[in-house]
Amino acid sequence: MLLAAGVFYSIRMLTRSRLPIRVALVQKGDIVSNSSTNGIVEPQVNFEAHAPYPGLVKAVYVHEGDKIKAGELLVAMNDSEARTRVAAALSGLRAAQASYDAVSKGGTQQERYTFAGDLNRTQADRDQAEKQLATLKKLVAQGSASPNEVAAAQQRLDQANASLHILSQRSQAPYSPLDLERAKAALADAQSAYDAAQQTLAQTTVRAPFAGTVYSLPVSATEFVQQGDRLLEVADLTKVQVRAYFDEPEIGQLAVGLPIKIVWDALPGRSWQGHISRVPSTVITYTTRHVGAAIVTVDNADGRLLPDTNVTVTVTTGSISGVLEIPREALHSGEGRDFVYVLDGEKLRRVPVKVGVNNLTAIQIVSGLQEGQTVAVGTTNGQPIVDGVPVKVVR
Repeated sequence: MLLAAGVFYSIRMLTRSRLPIRVALVQKGDIVSNSSTNGIVEPQVNFEAHAPYPGLVKAVYVHEGDKIKAGELLVAMNDSEARTRVAAALSGLRAAQASYDAVSKGGTQQERYTFAGDLNRTQADRDQAEKQLATLKKLVAQGSASPNEVAAAQQRLDQANASLHILSQRSQAPYSPLDLERAKAALADAQSAYDAAQQTLAQTTVRAPFAGTVYSLPVSATEFVQQGDRLLEVADLTKVQVRAYFDEPEIGQLAVGLPIKIVWDALPGRSWQGHISRVPSTVITYTTRHVGAAIVTVDNADGRLLPDTNVTVTVTTGSISGVLEIPREALHSGEGRDFVYVLDGEKLRRVPVKVGVNNLTAIQIVSGLQEGQTVAVGTTNGQPIVDGVPVKVVR
């Protein structure tokens, strides 16, 4: 009862004085749907140089912001340690190569000479043992030697034959296949170590891989750096992209090729144009938001838009021309329906409408209104709009 009485009283009071309202005409126009978010500028073509080992920066030949040519010398590290490592690796490589050559050829020349001498001596010992055995056998027949002496001579001959057999086999294959594989593996390891040392030495001098701009230079000459520390960054600033973070509900409106406008607070009044080149492929948590990252290709011919800057990105998701439109504030919703309040004489009349596309300021009217009609946008005194209430238009 109290609620009904309150509503009745409010309406009664409104009828005693006209409700001051702001109005807008239903007219034809163009509606452009935009969505804005934040993004980070990234170079499309980027080069980072890092310290190959702990040491001193010997020289820095450029300054931050310098435009450089491909192949230009940028930074040099102290290379004395790197050269020492190359020399040690080269010595190890030569030793491994010599070892592999020796194994694959049956030993070194000195080893082969020594082995041939051992084989000749063993052959001579075997021949001598054979002669001694033959002599003792004759003496036994004559009663001048004992059977034990013959047995001892036979044992010496057997040992000589066994030694000769072993040396003969080794002369044909002095090293086993496993020995060769080990020597080959050792050579490969030594080659890898030498290549790595050479690569490290090459990294002590940094040259520009392409023409661009030095946009980050965190080191100076004589400064000590740790392995992996960043020495500088170079990019072609005419070719940048923006990683734009769109909220999850907006991702479905994005498509490759949609136009983009970019502004940067550091350069007020300046804007850049671009287009979406890659739509989000997944949703991630970014601070407190669930977003998808879209890649935006940007026209940055003068290189003023710098990497790692935070920018505002506005995408045009759709546009429609020559349609009936009203301000968004004029649209109301209730009981699952959309409606507006049309100015009918000196009163407002509630009219259901069907709406189409919209943006932050305007909304398309598909049906329910005609061009030239006047709709209420809101009141100037904060009172709610009521169907049938007398009104006064405030210009």
